[in-house]
Amino acid sequence: MIEARDIEATGAARTIVSFCRFARQQGLSTGLPETLGALQATAVLGAANTDELKLGLRAVLCSSKEDWDLFEKCFRSFWERSSQLRATSQPSPSGGRRQESVTSGIDRGRVPWLMSTGAAENPSREQDGAQAVTGASAPERLSQADLSTLSQADLAVLEQISARLFRQMSRRLARRRSCGLRGQVDLRRTIRGNISHGGDPINLRFRRRKLRPYRLVTLLDISGSMSAYSMFLVKFLYALQRHFRHVDTFLFSTRLTEITGLFRAPCLSGALAALSQWPAGWSGGTNIGGSLREFNQLHCRKLRSADTLFIILSDGWDTGDVDVLERELGAIKRRVRKLIWLNPLLGLDDYQPITGGMRAALPHLDVFAPAHNLESLLALERHL
Repeated sequence: MIEARDIEATGAARTIVSFCRFARQQGLSTGLPETLGALQATAVLGAANTDELKLGLRAVLCSSKEDWDLFEKCFRSFWERSSQLRATSQPSPSGGRRQESVTSGIDRGRVPWLMSTGAAENPSREQDGAQAVTGASAPERLSQADLSTLSQADLAVLEQISARLFRQMSRRLARRRSCGLRGQVDLRRTIRGNISHGGDPINLRFRRRKLRPYRLVTLLDISGSMSAYSMFLVKFLYALQRHFRHVDTFLFSTRLTEITGLFRAPCLSGALAALSQWPAGWSGGTNIGGSLREFNQLHCRKLRSADTLFIILSDGWDTGDVDVLERELGAIKRRVRKLIWLNPLLGLDDYQPITGGMRAALPHLDVFAPAHNLESLLALERHL
């Protein structure tokens, strides 16, 4: 079998790695295993035929119809456009510009700068490749930028990116949960399945353990101090509820409001329209302890210690009684599997959790993490 190391000395390998990085930033799940697979596919197929290369990379990097559609856009943006620009910009023998198109599926079509064996051999080709990768900087910049600093136009683009990434996160979590579900040996099925081997238990059959999906309970602070983040975080919670089976969603400022039913709307715009008519107390004061007490009094049945993840999204600024916050949070901690606090201010370099509410909460938390940008919200995946 041809290994990735067989082509790692060539410029093609660098280009393939750049493409996989570009595809990942656009929303495809192209981690290290997929990148190595793409390198092996390129080593087998070569880069002389654009159509064959595209089919090989698509087979390695895509696992769904949605991935196929996204791959087509990535491939066209990263490669074919650059190749076409090179083909049309090269002078023809008659002194004009050659108009040969290098779009998808043409057998004679080549990816010129993919065939380079190194930057030193042809600097202009390396620059063409670098120019194609430059387009990946926008999604990367948006995913790492603090939400409070983005313009409305940037937020709209970021929402499109985040919707796709949240769907992919839910699919990855579902796949991971389906692994390792093998239970005890099923003796009856093992005997029946090995009759052809003379009854020797060569192939064991196992009982399948019943899945118990986590239940998410999410509370979002929509007080005045959170106004720069709260609207995007509302959309984040909508995505969680859409893509996870058991989610209960609440908003709070000076009091608690459940919006689980509103988020059952089939589209985000419908959910937001319904939410705009809901008296939730937007940009008001903050009483975290009182809101948690209201939750414990009215909604504690939603907490089951074996499978509940309790998530609070708040900056920790509290105008209520700190003792109430500590007592109610402790009561919740005893009834859940994991208590997670996501704080947008934690993304600031000089932030210290020195407010009374945050200091009271820290001893009860299993996870204390930032929530100031898309990248930090996607990091929630490893805690789920």
